[in-house]
Amino acid sequence: MSDIQFDGRVAVITGAGGGLGKTYAKMIAARGGMVVVNDLGGGSDGSGAGSSMADETVKEINEAGGKAVANYDSVATPEGGEAIIKTAVDNFGKVDIVINNAGILRDKSFVKLAPENLEIVLDVHLKGAFFVTQPAFKIMKESNYGRIVFTASGAGIFGNFGQSNYAAAKCGLVGLSNVLAIEGARNNIKCNVIAPIAKTRLTEQLLGGLADSLDPNYVTPLVIYLVSEACELTHETFDVGGGRYARIFTGMSKGWVAAKDTIPAPEDIAANMEAIRDVSEYTIPESIAGEMEAVMNALKERG
Repeated sequence: MSDIQFDGRVAVITGAGGGLGKTYAKMIAARGGMVVVNDLGGGSDGSGAGSSMADETVKEINEAGGKAVANYDSVATPEGGEAIIKTAVDNFGKVDIVINNAGILRDKSFVKLAPENLEIVLDVHLKGAFFVTQPAFKIMKESNYGRIVFTASGAGIFGNFGQSNYAAAKCGLVGLSNVLAIEGARNNIKCNVIAPIAKTRLTEQLLGGLADSLDPNYVTPLVIYLVSEACELTHETFDVGGGRYARIFTGMSKGWVAAKDTIPAPEDIAANMEAIRDVSEYTIPESIAGEMEAVMNALKERG
């Protein structure tokens, strides 16, 4: 494979003042891309704001011979999302790449979670990705090119104690990406998801002794590939951490079909739960059409 380069491409990266986002920004710039470094500059819980983090990333990129500009808007409002994308258009004329990386934590067990700690996490992670991506998606459709990455988490896909707000937001991003992969297909817009495990200021305390083995730079090459012209994959989710790379997918088992013209009783469901859960045969639907096809095939086989 030829070298992956970003000459002439414009990338918007949220939360790029540090951690994973900073590594993405620096590598894309080093490979010829123009970068909007967005960072509100607040704390890991979403409090406060400042320009120093974004400015430092931009300084490092420009001093290394790259091209980058800073943006300090919050992703959590429609106006902020529009302003972030406008920064790219005003400075570089377009948007080719969006990496939704901004995030905060407000961890509490479910019964102790206050509504405001649900709302702010949804605002930054889920709504934030929506508000930034929507104006960029319009531009990408017009140019018939786009690469988008959403940052989910194993906490959302698999579950984790004390992170119901975070998990709801992160799993919502998987659904959002899946829809945009379908809507963007005819315009060469590829949308994919990563579920990273890496040492950052948000996760360092959570990871404990494992943190030192989870350098964020292990995540970077996967993301750089996913937002490159070389990537033709879309509608996929990848687990990444510590040098391990794996696909996560939603599969659907063959299942069990009730007898024709018979509404099963709850006891019938219980009696056939092993067959319902059997994953020896499964499909990976590419959209709701795949689910409907499975239902129709089952009904056809039943006769």
